[in-house]
Amino acid sequence: MASLTLPPAPPNPRQDAIDLQKAFKVQRGLIQQEYRAMYHEELSHRISSELNGNHKKAMLLWILDPAGRDATVLREALSVDTMDLRAATDIICSRTPSQLQIMKQTYYARFGTYLEHDIGHHTSGDHQKLLLAYVGIPRYEGPEVDPTIVTHDAKDLYKAGEKRLGTDEKTFIRVFTERSWAHLASVSSAYHHMYDRKLEKVIKSETSGNFEFALLAILRCAENPAKYFAKAMKGLGTDDKTLIRVVVTRTEIDMQYIKAEYFKKYKKPLAEAIHSETSGNYRTFLLSLVGPGH
Repeated sequence: MASLTLPPAPPNPRQDAIDLQKAFKVQRGLIQQEYRAMYHEELSHRISSELNGNHKKAMLLWILDPAGRDATVLREALSVDTMDLRAATDIICSRTPSQLQIMKQTYYARFGTYLEHDIGHHTSGDHQKLLLAYVGIPRYEGPEVDPTIVTHDAKDLYKAGEKRLGTDEKTFIRVFTERSWAHLASVSSAYHHMYDRKLEKVIKSETSGNFEFALLAILRCAENPAKYFAKAMKGLGTDDKTLIRVVVTRTEIDMQYIKAEYFKKYKKPLAEAIHSETSGNYRTFLLSLVGPGH
């Protein structure tokens, strides 16, 4: 009796995407090096020629390491043709001091120019001062805070904003760029307790534009980074740029927390929102980065 030969199982693109993600997570650099050696071509060039649209953009960003992704988004956001100061502000103000340090080195290595130079060239006023201080000042990253300094900072911010006519932006810049996230979260809480007003509301009434956006990003990330990113993805169907930036840059950092915050705030899983707003291989790829569950 002849043996029955079963045809090979049809390829499962979703599984391929998941397998690829797992492999890259472990040895991203080695895979690209090996590909270059075997095929005498950069993997990024192959992806560029094989894919298109948002799928290509997401994949090209994802094959980089985390600092490379941030540097690439920043370079594009600080280039004349693709200027996006909100995206640049979002990346800078939502990163830890150690992430910013590595990102600055990567930026210079990849693009041959200092991040500070590009910030100085494309931004202005208090927004510029805040960003330059934020990328330049090494801040403490631990959980300990000094309650005396917290109270002092809350008083200073009150005097610099609500208590006076006009706003003393220098004080806001100093406190927001020199203090740790844990400290700022405590300042926010102390401010609310002392003056019966949320610091976020004070920022909204005392400042505006990109400067306001930057201060709010720093404050929200100090209080809850995952909630900040979950909020950034609301109404994501109209903005693939933000969707790609957040999903790809946070996938290996805090995606589980972002999903939990998204579900808590919008009462539906992030994966479901992405599924309804995207399609094809682009959808498959993003969903593999987000992962199952909420």
